Amino acid sequence: MTDISKAGTFKLADRIVKRMGYGAMQLAGPGVFGPPKDHDGALAVLREAVASGIDHVDTSDFYGPHVTNLIIREALHPYPANLTIVTKVSARRGADASWIPAMSPQELTQAVHDNLRNLGLDTMEVVNLRSMHGIHGPAEGSLEPQLNTLAELQRQGLVRHIGLSNVTSTQIAQGRGIVDIVCVQNQYNIAHREDDALIDELAAAGIAYVPFFPLGGFTPLQSSTLADVAQRLGATPMQVALAWLLRRAPNILLIPGTSSIAHLRQNIAAAELELPADALSVLNGIADETEQAA
Repeated sequence: MTDISKAGTFKLADRIVKRMGYGAMQLAGPGVFGPPKDHDGALAVLREAVASGIDHVDTSDFYGPHVTNLIIREALHPYPANLTIVTKVSARRGADASWIPAMSPQELTQAVHDNLRNLGLDTMEVVNLRSMHGIHGPAEGSLEPQLNTLAELQRQGLVRHIGLSNVTSTQIAQGRGIVDIVCVQNQYNIAHREDDALIDELAAAGIAYVPFFPLGGFTPLQSSTLADVAQRLGATPMQVALAWLLRRAPNILLIPGTSSIAHLRQNIAAAELELPADALSVLNGIADETEQAA
């Protein structure tokens, strides 16, 4: 079995977690909507993840909606003492599977209660506020009302720690002036590196950075350079992409998602993959290739 501790650890809120985690988005049905095709398979993936040493699971009650959290509860409750479950709020799903902003105080409060109920928890360890000023990427706009709502839920003991998702540097600075921000979750991977400077700033501040779509998300990473390096190292392109993220900065926590045990094992094997200096140099140029092709 892979030793994921080789990827190292980092502080997430007041816990030390292994840097290789698991994202539960793909446990829901197609389009992150409805139930999975293989319910028992979803349970097995979660149990395998925890058995492999993963102690950081990322989810949201708007995955499904409700589906993913209910599967997590069925698979893992009562939860291991060292398991950190992180959720996110500020959206809801339409009957047509659309993603709809839900950022009012009432909607955010309801979302936290929904997460707690469906996960079977009394307190959420970390709740990420996902900015919906831009649905497909960060866009400027104040998050003060929303963070004040989460801060009140924190005072009530329903939320221990608060993070941000899909945000700009300006929004992070605003957020840190309102509450203690313990993590930032933005889109980032070997081909899309808009947050390079931000990652380094957060590392200096001891704040975790959690890249979503680390393998490209709904559009998987495609790069002949990545494939060539992977072939030379006897690994898959996705393993190399994950290993590159682990080398990129010490505050990066990975949450690759899958509904397959085989893919889960491939993903976590990236924790042990060594990237020689010459391979790193080549991989660092993939973002430039992507820009030129755009």
